[in-house]
Amino acid sequence: MEPSSTLHIEVQGKSIEVEENGYLKCQEDWSEDVGNYLSKVDGIELSKDHWEIINFVRRYYFTYQNSPHPKMVAKKLNRQLGTQKYSVKYIFILFPEHPIRKACKYSGIPFVASPCWDGGY
Repeated sequence: MEPSSTLHIEVQGKSIEVEENGYLKCQEDWSEDVGNYLSKVDGIELSKDHWEIINFVRRYYFTYQNSPHPKMVAKKLNRQLGTQKYSVKYIFILFPEHPIRKACKYSGIPFVASPCWDGGY
Protein backbone atom coordinates (compact mmCIF):
# COMPACT_ATOMS: atom_id res chain seq x y z
CA MET A 1 0.00 0.00 0.00
CA GLU A 2 1.42 3.36 -1.02
CA PRO A 3 1.39 6.21 1.49
CA SER A 4 -1.05 8.99 0.68
CA SER A 5 0.36 12.23 -0.62
CA THR A 6 0.57 15.12 1.81
CA LEU A 7 0.01 18.64 0.62
CA HIS A 8 -0.02 21.95 2.46
CA ILE A 9 -2.40 24.87 2.34
CA GLU A 10 -1.72 28.31 3.75
CA VAL A 11 -4.54 29.82 5.82
CA GLN A 12 -4.14 32.94 7.96
CA GLY A 13 -0.35 32.57 7.76
CA LYS A 14 -0.40 28.98 8.99
CA SER A 15 0.75 26.00 6.93
CA ILE A 16 -1.76 23.16 7.27
CA GLU A 17 -1.31 19.58 6.06
CA VAL A 18 -4.07 18.13 3.90
CA GLU A 19 -4.46 14.83 2.15
CA GLU A 20 -4.49 14.59 -1.62
CA ASN A 21 -8.30 14.89 -1.63
CA GLY A 22 -8.24 18.03 0.56
CA TYR A 23 -9.22 16.55 3.93
CA LEU A 24 -7.22 17.80 6.91
CA LYS A 25 -4.51 15.50 8.24
CA CYS A 26 -5.04 16.88 11.76
CA GLN A 27 -8.54 17.82 12.95
CA GLU A 28 -7.06 20.29 15.43
CA ASP A 29 -5.95 22.47 12.49
CA TRP A 30 -9.59 23.21 11.63
CA SER A 31 -11.17 26.64 11.94
CA GLU A 32 -13.94 28.42 10.09
CA ASP A 33 -11.23 30.15 8.05
CA VAL A 34 -9.94 26.74 6.97
CA GLY A 35 -13.49 25.64 6.08
CA ASN A 36 -13.98 28.77 4.00
CA TYR A 37 -10.63 28.25 2.26
CA LEU A 38 -11.41 24.63 1.36
CA SER A 39 -14.87 25.50 0.07
CA LYS A 40 -13.53 28.32 -2.11
CA VAL A 41 -11.06 25.88 -3.68
CA ASP A 42 -14.14 23.85 -4.68
CA GLY A 43 -15.94 26.97 -5.93
CA ILE A 44 -18.47 27.17 -3.08
CA GLU A 45 -19.09 30.35 -1.09
CA LEU A 46 -20.40 29.27 2.32
CA SER A 47 -23.66 30.81 3.53
CA LYS A 48 -25.44 30.58 6.90
CA ASP A 49 -27.28 27.47 5.64
CA HIS A 50 -23.99 25.82 4.67
CA TRP A 51 -22.60 26.53 8.14
CA GLU A 52 -25.67 25.08 9.85
CA ILE A 53 -25.07 21.83 7.97
CA ILE A 54 -21.30 21.89 8.51
CA ASN A 55 -21.70 22.45 12.25
CA PHE A 56 -24.35 19.71 12.49
CA VAL A 57 -22.12 17.22 10.63
CA ARG A 58 -19.18 18.15 12.85
CA ARG A 59 -21.16 17.65 16.09
CA TYR A 60 -22.57 14.38 14.76
CA TYR A 61 -19.12 13.05 13.89
CA PHE A 62 -17.68 13.86 17.31
CA THR A 63 -20.66 12.15 18.98
CA TYR A 64 -20.95 9.01 16.80
CA GLN A 65 -17.59 8.78 14.93
CA ASN A 66 -19.32 8.50 11.57
CA SER A 67 -21.03 10.75 9.06
CA PRO A 68 -24.79 11.32 9.02
CA HIS A 69 -26.97 10.52 6.03
CA PRO A 70 -28.44 13.60 4.26
CA LYS A 71 -31.97 12.54 5.27
CA MET A 72 -30.93 12.58 8.91
CA VAL A 73 -29.26 15.97 8.54
CA ALA A 74 -32.42 17.47 7.06
CA LYS A 75 -34.74 15.89 9.62
CA LYS A 76 -32.65 16.76 12.70
CA LEU A 77 -31.76 20.28 11.57
CA ASN A 78 -35.37 21.08 10.79
CA ARG A 79 -36.38 19.83 14.23
CA GLN A 80 -33.55 21.72 16.01
CA LEU A 81 -34.21 24.96 14.18
CA GLY A 82 -38.01 24.74 14.07
CA THR A 83 -38.04 25.03 10.30
CA GLN A 84 -38.78 22.97 7.21
CA LYS A 85 -36.18 24.54 4.91
CA TYR A 86 -33.81 21.57 4.83
CA SER A 87 -34.44 18.65 2.50
CA VAL A 88 -32.11 16.23 0.77
CA LYS A 89 -32.69 18.17 -2.43
CA TYR A 90 -31.71 21.47 -0.77
CA ILE A 91 -28.61 19.89 0.77
CA PHE A 92 -27.57 18.77 -2.74
CA ILE A 93 -28.15 22.31 -4.02
CA LEU A 94 -25.91 23.73 -1.29
CA PHE A 95 -23.21 21.05 -1.70
CA PRO A 96 -23.40 19.67 -5.27
CA GLU A 97 -22.02 16.16 -5.80
CA HIS A 98 -21.48 14.25 -2.57
CA PRO A 99 -22.81 16.83 -0.09
CA ILE A 100 -21.91 15.01 3.12
CA ARG A 101 -18.38 14.35 1.90
CA LYS A 102 -17.99 18.06 1.19
CA ALA A 103 -19.55 19.08 4.52
CA CYS A 104 -17.09 16.76 6.27
CA LYS A 105 -14.17 18.19 4.34
CA TYR A 106 -15.13 21.79 5.15
CA SER A 107 -15.68 20.89 8.81
CA GLY A 108 -12.22 19.37 9.17
CA ILE A 109 -13.34 15.81 9.78
CA PRO A 110 -13.04 12.60 7.76
CA PHE A 111 -15.98 11.17 5.84
CA VAL A 112 -16.88 7.94 7.62
CA ALA A 113 -19.94 6.21 6.17
CA SER A 114 -21.98 3.97 8.41
CA PRO A 115 -22.37 0.35 7.21
CA CYS A 116 -25.94 0.98 5.99
CA TRP A 117 -24.94 3.72 3.54
CA ASP A 118 -25.31 3.01 -0.16
CA GLY A 119 -22.18 5.04 -0.96
CA GLY A 120 -23.85 7.75 -3.04
CA TYR A 121 -23.37 10.60 -0.63
